[in-house]
Amino acid sequence: MQQYQAFIFPVLLIAIFYFLLIRPQNKSRKQRNAMIASLSKGDKVVTIGGLHGTIVDLNDQTITIKVNDNTRLVFERAAINEKKTGTDVTATSTEET
Repeated sequence: MQQYQAFIFPVLLIAIFYFLLIRPQNKSRKQRNAMIASLSKGDKVVTIGGLHGTIVDLNDQTITIKVNDNTRLVFERAAINEKKTGTDVTATSTEET
C-alpha cells in the first residue's frame, strides 16, 4: 500500500497542474491563434499596446492599421490583442459622446 501512495501523489500533482495551468493556457492560445488567422481588411482591432485602428492591409507576417485619416502603422500579426465586434465598437462610440 505504501508503494502506491508514493506513486499516487506525484501523479495527482501532475494531473492538478495539467487541469489548472496547462490545459487552460493551451485553450486560450488556440483561441488567440484562430482570432489572428481570421483577421481581414476592415476589421477593427486593438494592439497589445492599446492602439485602436482598422485593418487596411495584411499579409502573412504584418498588418497595416489605419489609426486616423493620415496615419497608417505596420504591426506584426502577433501584436494584435483583440478584434472588436460590432457590439464592442458601438459601446465604445456611445461612451465617447
